[in-house]
Amino acid sequence: MSRRSTRPARPSRPAVTCPCGRAEPYDACCGRFHAGAAAPTAEALMRSRYCAFVTGDSAYLLRTWHPRTRPARVDLDPGQRWTGLEILGATEGSAFHTTGTVTFRASFRGGSLHERSRFERVQGAWVYVDGEFLDQ
Repeated sequence: MSRRSTRPARPSRPAVTCPCGRAEPYDACCGRFHAGAAAPTAEALMRSRYCAFVTGDSAYLLRTWHPRTRPARVDLDPGQRWTGLEILGATEGSAFHTTGTVTFRASFRGGSLHERSRFERVQGAWVYVDGEFLDQ
C-alpha cells in the first residue's frame, strides 16, 4: 500500500474584479478579450480597451483599432493611473449593427477623460474608429 502525503490546502485567492467596473473577475470579463476572444458589442470592446490602458496592453489597443485610423504605435504613460470607468450611453453597437458609439468618462489620478467613441465592424469584429472629446 502506498502512502499519500498530505499537503496543506492552499488558500484560494479572491478573483480580481475587472477594472472596467463590472462585478465579474478580470479573466471572465475583459481578460478573455485581451486573450483573443472577440468582443460581442461596441460597449464590450470599449470596456476592454479601457482595461488595456489600465494594464498597459498597447498591443491590444493597436489590434482593436480600425486599420484606417490606427496609429503606427501607442505610447502609454507608465505613470498614468486609471481609477474608474463610467459608461454614460451607447447607441447601436450590438450583434445586429455594423456601427456603434459609446459615451464614457474614464477617471485617472488627477482628472478624467470624457469621450464619445465610434466603433465599426471589420470582418465581423468590433474595432475602435475614433473619438470626440466632450466637455467635462
